[in-house]
Amino acid sequence: MASEPFVITKLEKHGQAALLKNLRKVSMLKRPDVFPYADAHLSLARMPFSGVLPAQRYVLSDVMHRVQNLEWELSRFGVDLFALDGYVTIWTDQSPDEPIDVLPPIVESMSENNGQWVNIINDGMHRMYVARLEWKIPQVVFIQGVPPEYPYYSYPIPGDNCWDVIEVLEGGRIPSGLIKKWRRIPDDKTLYRNFNSSFTNVGGPRGQG
Repeated sequence: MASEPFVITKLEKHGQAALLKNLRKVSMLKRPDVFPYADAHLSLARMPFSGVLPAQRYVLSDVMHRVQNLEWELSRFGVDLFALDGYVTIWTDQSPDEPIDVLPPIVESMSENNGQWVNIINDGMHRMYVARLEWKIPQVVFIQGVPPEYPYYSYPIPGDNCWDVIEVLEGGRIPSGLIKKWRRIPDDKTLYRNFNSSFTNVGGPRGQG
């Protein structure tokens, strides 16, 4: 059964400068002394789907509905989920004492093994997929110049039809044996970025959206 819709009870806005400043403080999950974005070029940009590659090979319908709920709730405060121009902190009726930071999707530019430069979705797959369903060009954080020793932990889906091969899974369960992402290395968690090292409860009501 799908989760109950939440209601935003309080919201605080933070501008672009605060967003980018905090992103530079994001550390690696298993290396809290390493900050992959510290010296990278960070910007807010509108990115069409033709220029962005997903790595995740599925989306969950429950999370998609939760993202849409988030979109509608933010609109009551005059905030566009797909054009945040910074980030917002929200409180909901489901977790009234737990603030949740909502960031734009994170897209990283990196070179793949064949020498091709790609823009890969690091965080925000469900939001990007919902934006595509709604014919919107979402605003993302575009990150260039991440140290090559810290690539995104999975490969992007290759091919011109990469968005069309993504499976929409009903409910919140992932079938056993489904290839969720194609990992770069055995211990892929050593390449995870820990966004909660600089933000609060990232991935809250979106369910890792």
